[in-house]
Amino acid sequence: MKRIVSAVLLTLIAAAPLISHGNMEHVLGVVFEVTPHSISVRTTDGAIQVVAIGDETHFVMGDSPASLKDIQIGSRVVIHAHKHEGKLEAAEIKIGVATPAKKP
Repeated sequence: MKRIVSAVLLTLIAAAPLISHGNMEHVLGVVFEVTPHSISVRTTDGAIQVVAIGDETHFVMGDSPASLKDIQIGSRVVIHAHKHEGKLEAAEIKIGVATPAKKP
């Protein structure tokens, strides 16, 4: 009985990230290019990923609402996107907040 309970718990723990993000894909990296309709990100593996921006895209910087104007080349972003007809469409773009440099 303990093995069954352990197996169920392990399955739930392993599936939690998939359940919490649904069918979204995640793009993490540094902004390479920004247009009114898309954002290009250099991902952690060095590839360039283009993600479409639409009217339904939400922008967040820290805990505050943001906009496309807040994104600059070199900004760090995390994008949660839906795949639609083979292309990624951003549902949410989280813009990194720069931390102040430490004084020596």
